Amino acid sequence: MNICSSSSLSLSMLKFEAIHLQSTSPFPTSALVFIIRDNNYKTRVSKSRKQIRISSSSLIITSSYPNKDIWRKSDNNNNEKTKHSSSSPVLHKKSDYQHQNHHHRQVYLDHSVDMDELISSIKKTSTPQELFAIMSIYKGRQLSLRFMVSLLSRESDWQRTLALFDWMIEEAMYKPSVFAYNVVIRNVLRAKQWELASGLVDEMRQRAISPDKFTYSTLITHFGKEGDFDSALSWLQQMEQDRVTGDLVLYSNLIELSRKLGDYSKAISLFSRLKRAGITPDLVAYNSMINVFGKAKLFREARQLLHEMRSFGVAPDTVSYSTLLSKFVEDKRFVEALSIFSEMKEVKCPLDLTTCNVMIDVYGQLDMAKEADRLFWSMRKMAIEPSVVSYNTILRVYGEADLFGEAIHLFRLMQSKDIEQNVVTYNTMIKIYGKSLEHEKATNLVQEMQKRGIEPNAVTYSTIISIWGKAGKLDRAATLFQKLRNSGVEIDQVLYQTMIVAYEKAGLVAHAKRLLHELKRPDNIPRETAISILVGAGRTEEAMWVFRQAFDAGEVKDISVFGCLIDLLSRNKKQTNVIEVFEKMRGAGYFPNSNVIALVLNAYGKLREFEKAEAMYKEMQDEGCVFPDEVHFQMLSLYGWAGDFTAVESLFQRLDSDPNIDKKELHLVTASVYERGNRLDDASQIISQINKRGISNLLPSST
Repeated sequence: MNICSSSSLSLSMLKFEAIHLQSTSPFPTSALVFIIRDNNYKTRVSKSRKQIRISSSSLIITSSYPNKDIWRKSDNNNNEKTKHSSSSPVLHKKSDYQHQNHHHRQVYLDHSVDMDELISSIKKTSTPQELFAIMSIYKGRQLSLRFMVSLLSRESDWQRTLALFDWMIEEAMYKPSVFAYNVVIRNVLRAKQWELASGLVDEMRQRAISPDKFTYSTLITHFGKEGDFDSALSWLQQMEQDRVTGDLVLYSNLIELSRKLGDYSKAISLFSRLKRAGITPDLVAYNSMINVFGKAKLFREARQLLHEMRSFGVAPDTVSYSTLLSKFVEDKRFVEALSIFSEMKEVKCPLDLTTCNVMIDVYGQLDMAKEADRLFWSMRKMAIEPSVVSYNTILRVYGEADLFGEAIHLFRLMQSKDIEQNVVTYNTMIKIYGKSLEHEKATNLVQEMQKRGIEPNAVTYSTIISIWGKAGKLDRAATLFQKLRNSGVEIDQVLYQTMIVAYEKAGLVAHAKRLLHELKRPDNIPRETAISILVGAGRTEEAMWVFRQAFDAGEVKDISVFGCLIDLLSRNKKQTNVIEVFEKMRGAGYFPNSNVIALVLNAYGKLREFEKAEAMYKEMQDEGCVFPDEVHFQMLSLYGWAGDFTAVESLFQRLDSDPNIDKKELHLVTASVYERGNRLDDASQIISQINKRGISNLLPSST
């Protein structure tokens, strides 16, 4: 019976969808699912791509090739033809072609076919059958493989791409190529068909087609951009196992993704793999890694990158220096920042707006207000127009240097010259008026900014509350605080901490305790914020109570909450709690920074749990964490406290061979460990090596 005459199973009534849930390593596999749908292109994500044949009485699923499914309609006559002989028309064509190709090259019709018109016709199709019909006139492979791959690349719809690819392989008998697969994989990934992309890679391998660097680059980039970093790294691992060399763009994308996710150890590990692969980083990659090392507080490594860049012929630019400057400033390492700025000027690297703003801040932090003032007023001479950040920063510097006249003059100049002002500008001036004991002027500024359409924020209100508290006007401070709470304004940690401190300074301990009690069961702020407030107020017990409740409820998602709580607990000698928070942090999948690792090592040492300290130290190293020298030296000390001098000697030898370790400091620390263990001969030998090897001049210990 012809399928078109079947009343029960006509093509107009039945359409099917194969969902490909096949996944390649490292992804799980799933079952084959078929769904009846309306007449359109079918989402094909199947465990094995199969050929569907429809008869009048049943659905017959036959495998034409592993991991491949082609949707085609076939009537009984066609089925009979297939049964009679293995010499089907398609196979005849293939053998004829092979015979002809043996004698002369195939003549293609590429130049006589209008690709734009063909693409337009394909885009109008709604089923694979319609697409196959359009392409049927080229079934004898009159079009070159290059033409067909170009056709695939210009088809944006992933379902049509698959249908066209099916036609190429099963109907026109084109030899499968990595180029065609790369285009198809790219299109299905753009459509976020992750399992299907993995299945296509499996299919390539079954056809003895090896994925190339473009295959892996496409997979890694798309999985990474989707935030599935584990899968992206798994594809990278597979690529390396296949001995496929990645390129700079691929590694740079992964490094940047790691940086954005705050996983600096992975970024550093990827950078090492990049260099091991024989790839020379470019300026962008180096600048990204300066940022990463700075974020990871590996400042010496960040600074050494500048020297490494020059040795590879990559000149550090303004971004290189300004990035490094910013990281030093974020960690309050202002002297080192000043040193970097001096080097920047020495090599005549052009300054930009960011660099000037950072250095105005640095000069202010180092009580060098005159230098900050000189740099600010020289910006226009360097063709750098000061921004609102520039003005706000110099205003703050004036205020902290008690240069109130200069600050007020500049503020009024901004207003008269119609220079942009924002909430930070007003907050800075409110603080300056408060510091100069002009409380009413500070209060009037709040009204002025509102008239100008600049809405006060939590910092504005906390500054006013602090000013009123210091002026003995606690009733006004408390009234404002309560008014803010009732108005629905977001009460952040700054406001809470300010009010708690104001109550305590006024001797109103009961009021302060009431606020602290509210934070244990916060209704109007997130529990993460409540933890930060309690940490800022130094309330260890309350902070731990809220942390446990929030963690059990799955509400602790900010890695900084773990870090600030561990820091507070360590300062208050709550070593058991330090370990508790750290274990919860690791259990939740967060990667600790070097500061947290140092505090946890210290906690293990205080609790005399030396084996656990060693296990954590090695685990973090195995996961690619790059430690600052202080962490290594801390582990040396712990081995000494444990009396394990064999481990001391082993770690000392390993660190001594590491070119990135400060050798002078290493020898001094190791000598101290031996001396503390009453091993004076060993200590003396270590000290003698400093002078014998000229170690004292190898590396500066400050950076």
